[in-house]
Amino acid sequence: MSLLVMNVRLIDPAQGLDGPGALLVVDGAVVAIGADAAQHPQAAGAEVLDGGGAVLSPGFIDLHVHFREPGQTRKECIETGSRAAVAGGFSSVCAMANTKPVNDTVAITELMLSRAAKAGLCRYFPIGTVSREMKGEELADMGTLKEAGCVAFSDDGLPISNSSLMRRALEYTRWLGVPVVAHEEDKDLAGKGYMHEGAVSAGLGCLGIPAAAEEAMVARDIVLAEHTGGHLHLAHLSTRGSLRMVREAKSRGLAVTCEVTPHHFALSDKELMRFDSDFKMNPPLRTESDIQAVLEALADGTVDAIATDHAPHGWDDKEVELPIAAFGVIGLETALPLALEVLVNRQVIDLPRAIALLTSGPAGVFHLDRRGYGSLKPGAPADFTLFDPAGRVQVDRAFIQSRSYNTPFKGWDLPGKILGTWVGGRKVWG
Repeated sequence: MSLLVMNVRLIDPAQGLDGPGALLVVDGAVVAIGADAAQHPQAAGAEVLDGGGAVLSPGFIDLHVHFREPGQTRKECIETGSRAAVAGGFSSVCAMANTKPVNDTVAITELMLSRAAKAGLCRYFPIGTVSREMKGEELADMGTLKEAGCVAFSDDGLPISNSSLMRRALEYTRWLGVPVVAHEEDKDLAGKGYMHEGAVSAGLGCLGIPAAAEEAMVARDIVLAEHTGGHLHLAHLSTRGSLRMVREAKSRGLAVTCEVTPHHFALSDKELMRFDSDFKMNPPLRTESDIQAVLEALADGTVDAIATDHAPHGWDDKEVELPIAAFGVIGLETALPLALEVLVNRQVIDLPRAIALLTSGPAGVFHLDRRGYGSLKPGAPADFTLFDPAGRVQVDRAFIQSRSYNTPFKGWDLPGKILGTWVGGRKVWG
């Protein structure tokens, strides 16, 4: 089977490619890309798709999703989560381990992979737990989990409070050649807080989570990363201080990478003035100053990836009083539109940089680039996304493909319409 996609703007940051051309796919792999792809000998007889001048990029890669299977499929399952992913242009997702039971055994990893294969939509890369049962007491069997298919290790949802355990995790994963993904939160400092601690929380009389709760753990783990030489990946960073420390760590050549979420560069803690639990997440929405720091870090290369932290919850988890509502929001379908609206259209970064943060950046963090993902170089898997950056989308229930609807962007009109998503040369959306 062969496919020739013509009349598109090709953007592949891994190749430094941005310009008009075509993409030739044969038997699920890229054969040629660029201005001369249509003249390749294997293009003869290929099915031709006219892209109508839309942007064609590598399929997006999300380093941080929660698909809730096994254990909480009323919120999301691997099939519905995968559908949300491809609807958002994501050809690959990396799924966190805090399922029920958690992903700390080969049996759970294999279950996840079999369900993803049955869904037949996006590529699914499991993340294993750092600690057994996510209790933070002893290391999970990381070597066996990696052999089963895990691409990273994290107790996301819970911080690794035991410094000795974190040190050993970084040492062991260095040997395995994979990162530890850290949810940075000092539970003692966070206490029972449920929004950012600052002027807004004080005015509302709400319990706050100080920026120091994140920053204290970021500081500790950067020290441990330097001590061990392990790869530390910092999830969903949200404060100016955290990003400053990452920037400094990178300047010293440490193996420290980080991600930020669209909701942390698009929304501030002022949204909580409406007491709407769709704006409750962990880490919480921060101040305008923190948002500016996130934007600066996206622009100067401090941030490696945009990740959604897609966290589905049912109405019964969210339609309750703010202090007891669940933390978390969905984000797969709105990631590209928000990146275009907040970052590209407001000239924080250009479109190729935005695409890099969704493709080659995340692929490099989890070493998926070694398998050819995150780029459309000849020989790579033909995972690609076609989108119209000027096309408008309305965030409503019909637009959202997730089983849950806990998005803070309900009713938003945004740019960035996904026209199609392909995985291994097979169209899975659009």
